[in-house]
Amino acid sequence: MLVELDAPLAPLTTLRLGGPARRLVTATTDAEVVETVRKADETGEPLLVIGGGSNLVIGDAGFEGTVLRIATTGFELDGTVLELAAGEVWAEAVARTVDAGLAGIEFLAGIPGSAGATPVQNVGAYGQEVATGITEVVAYDRRAGETVTLANADCAFSYRHSRFKADPDRYVVLRVRFRLEDAGGLSTPVRYAEVAKALGVGQDERIGLRKAYETVLGLRAGKGMVLDPADHDTWSAGSFFTNPVLTAGQYADFRGRLGERTAPAYPAPDGCTKTSAAWLIDQAGFGKGYGSGPATLSTKHTLALTNRGAASTEDLLALAREIRDGVRAAFGVELVNEPVMVGVSL
Repeated sequence: MLVELDAPLAPLTTLRLGGPARRLVTATTDAEVVETVRKADETGEPLLVIGGGSNLVIGDAGFEGTVLRIATTGFELDGTVLELAAGEVWAEAVARTVDAGLAGIEFLAGIPGSAGATPVQNVGAYGQEVATGITEVVAYDRRAGETVTLANADCAFSYRHSRFKADPDRYVVLRVRFRLEDAGGLSTPVRYAEVAKALGVGQDERIGLRKAYETVLGLRAGKGMVLDPADHDTWSAGSFFTNPVLTAGQYADFRGRLGERTAPAYPAPDGCTKTSAAWLIDQAGFGKGYGSGPATLSTKHTLALTNRGAASTEDLLALAREIRDGVRAAFGVELVNEPVMVGVSL
């Protein structure tokens, strides 16, 4: 277990933003993770848990407490059952399942971050989300002071949400277990129109597993969503805003503001409708590359706010607020940030 004082946090995030931690602990075993959390809780020390840093916006003042960086490793595959340690690099884990000929998370290729973060956010992309494949999450329950195993049904998964996100100070994820599928070298059914179009197949068709994986990697790279230190379009937290889910009344108001335009619309639970945050941002006048300062929209994707190399967190937040307010003024829709905010807010 490595302990550092006044340690910079920006290099540990994909945005490369944020001030220092008073104390940074890097844990490489589950026991070290639990020990660090217990000590912080016993002493009342503020605690921030990070993995790959791909979904974090840390304030310029940093964090006045202990930052626990989970760097545990473990990839165990038994038939179609996969167990990942929380610190495993997610993109690498997905690649290994494809190498093993197993479907279930192939459309989540290239997503940065750690395996332990995926159930928290219910990470999803291109018609697939981890909630579909997760069977159990092993976590340290800070309230009970013990390690617990939560079945899928106990995780309260919903769109980009979970029990862990709803109660962020209670659970620290240690391990994630999945049930994958041996489909004879084929993918799970294609659910996303953009992927189907790129492949020239119909939705709900299965395709070669490797082809599905490589196609998604290509689509993500074309949007600056695959990490590349030399490409500032990838100095981001991925999609900065979630796709809005509108009630029937909100959707009726939204449609009344569209005029001759037709916005993307997808059925959502409880009679709601989901629309596209990227479409809203673009139609509100914030195109790719928008911004003249050190933080701008990606030149490849309007949903990604990027650090062009010399930005501060406040630069990024100023841009986020401008976009949020512009979309609200144009369409009456409130955009909600997807990354976790530490010491700051919109």
